[in-house]
Amino acid sequence: MFIDYAKITIASGNGGNGAITFRREKYVANGGPDGGDGGKGGSVYFEVDLGLNTLVDFRYKKKYEAKNGEPGRGSRCNGKKGEDLYIKVPQGTVIKDEETGKVIADLSEVGQVECVLKGGKGGKGNVHFATATRQIPNFAETGEPGLEKTVILELKLIADVGLLGYPNVGKSTLLSKMTLARPKIADYHFTTLEPNLGVVKLDNGDSFVMADIPGLIEGASEGVGLGLNFLRHVERTRLLLHVIDVAGTEGRDPVEDFYKINKELENYSDKLPKKIQVIAANKTDVLQDSDNYERLEKDAKEHGYEIYKISAVTGEGLKELFYKISELLKEIPKIEIEEVDKTVYYTYEDDEDGWEIHRKGNKFVVSGKEIETLMRRINFSDYESLAYFHLMLRKMGIDAALRKKGIKVGDIVQIFDWEFEYEE
Repeated sequence: MFIDYAKITIASGNGGNGAITFRREKYVANGGPDGGDGGKGGSVYFEVDLGLNTLVDFRYKKKYEAKNGEPGRGSRCNGKKGEDLYIKVPQGTVIKDEETGKVIADLSEVGQVECVLKGGKGGKGNVHFATATRQIPNFAETGEPGLEKTVILELKLIADVGLLGYPNVGKSTLLSKMTLARPKIADYHFTTLEPNLGVVKLDNGDSFVMADIPGLIEGASEGVGLGLNFLRHVERTRLLLHVIDVAGTEGRDPVEDFYKINKELENYSDKLPKKIQVIAANKTDVLQDSDNYERLEKDAKEHGYEIYKISAVTGEGLKELFYKISELLKEIPKIEIEEVDKTVYYTYEDDEDGWEIHRKGNKFVVSGKEIETLMRRINFSDYESLAYFHLMLRKMGIDAALRKKGIKVGDIVQIFDWEFEYEE
């Protein structure tokens, strides 16, 4: 079963808590803190597996979780790092954030591995907080929580040649004639409900991959019929082979078919019309009126497209057509996947600098990555940990910045969901 779309939830592991322990060794007087750090939570990775060609595995399992980091221990022993999770997907899989629609990763290269969710950092043990005035720190950092996201997986086939055309123009027959693929063939619309791939091998040793994908109809770029499923895969082909029923067996005009299909390409993406396109005037074995071909030939050449008369059933013209395609492919570089927005939504910079303060009614709101990271590591139910938090606000310059903004004793400070009254 070919599945090219899936929605799953992924979660990275929580960081382990730092340990609050003290040395208790024989013959060692006044043992100090020796709590180790918590282990980092496992991250979530996606990797290309060439043995896969469908997203069917994600149809049954919907949630994937990396392991949590272990808490720190005494004797300065750090907790074990949570095991990373590697999710295998077919080459050509695009991962998008469901909420924003932005691309997180585009796995189009052999051997590619991408980190999609980073695990939470482990908390520092109390050994890090001993000072000359605080020799027995009875607190440690909590581990950062992991992240959870719902993502969309879209598989875009990577083929050299993509077959264009209305339903029932002979694309599947053409694929079965030239490759070992055996797509379902019948005399009704949308026989092809899922993409089919085949390898064309020529007598001179050349070969290329050809994809027969569900046919287009007018309005496909707006989701009519199976169009969007088709167009998503057309994006990643190097050359387009536009198959047209030149005999008009379905009662349509071949020239109108030519213009309508190309209009759908243009409406979907401005990049698709720029791809090299070859016209295959099919069903010449039942052609009754040469006027259809002559008009199509004229319009195709006006647009700079080469056109070949073929019959997928009898094999007429196929050798000439596919040798020409092979020659054209030698001049077209292997496709660089630039058809998708490669803006990465998640970035994992180690630099945690940055915070800001703004007024919101009668509150002073503090926000930013640096303060968020600090908040995640504080145990607000512990007095010493809370005192450390206030100390860090002063060291980070937030206290001075609040005074500069005009804060007074008793005013409310909001840091994410936590609020407190300002005191000198």
